[in-house]
Amino acid sequence: MLTYQITQLDHCRRLESFLRTLLPAAPAGYPRKLIKSGAAKLNNTISTPDTLLSHQDTVTLKESATLTALLSPSRPSLDILYEDSLIAIINKPAGLPMHRTAELEHNLVEQAMAYMTWRGTPCKLYPVNRLDRGTSGAVILAKSSSAAGIYGRQVKETGLDKLYLALAEGRMDESGIINQALDGKESETRFSVLANGEGCSLLAVVPISGRMHQIRRHLELIGHPVLGDRRYGSGDLPDMAGLALHSFRTVLVRPDNTGTLAVCAPLPEGFLACCEKRGIGQECLFERIGNLVPLQSLHLPSE
Repeated sequence: MLTYQITQLDHCRRLESFLRTLLPAAPAGYPRKLIKSGAAKLNNTISTPDTLLSHQDTVTLKESATLTALLSPSRPSLDILYEDSLIAIINKPAGLPMHRTAELEHNLVEQAMAYMTWRGTPCKLYPVNRLDRGTSGAVILAKSSSAAGIYGRQVKETGLDKLYLALAEGRMDESGIINQALDGKESETRFSVLANGEGCSLLAVVPISGRMHQIRRHLELIGHPVLGDRRYGSGDLPDMAGLALHSFRTVLVRPDNTGTLAVCAPLPEGFLACCEKRGIGQECLFERIGNLVPLQSLHLPSE
């Protein structure tokens, strides 16, 4: 039996996604098969592929020749949070652009396509949603133009239910709504204060509308810019490659009408280190973001 203890880098990750980090070259259905057969257990109990992990949980794998041959000594270059025949949801690092913006520049789409080819499942990938270069977290890539059209229509017609975590400058004691127009268009951002640190506040943020740089611009307008956002009122953030803004939870409707899919993106090391440095410890942080995972538990202000 192989035993793995969940670290801070996998807190709130789906169990199936964790197995993918251990078995990056495995066939797409292999991790799910291990879970459903009971060969992969969480805290000594049979779980589901969608079960979310917590810091210090224990995952055990029943050893076999096939499993041993597929185990990787290092994490894959692409952090896949969820994957099916239509889409892959990727945990994008801060500082990595979605597309090439200069000759030979490293970017997420090309990196993901190279990874799919290496794995033996080559395909062209199409971004369904986008994140700024400096923002980390969940982003959806479609595996075909038709899949991009299906999910693109969902984004256009109903939008994605997205929740971000942000470290904002200054102490904020009350949750609120920012509804100042951007670029002459109605815009609304709701935020909830999760914790206060030294000179900053940890926020759960939901953009109701979808304007460019909406969260960053709205937080600047109320005098609490995102840490590290030099474009919108903050200074350098040496702890991180980008901004202290992370797309934490994404909820989308399955196209086959079988319900919704909620995927959480574990926080990157830089964000965790930034919180720790400013007095927001891991125990507090994980407790607060753990309360955001169930859809019904997020109490953001409303009209």
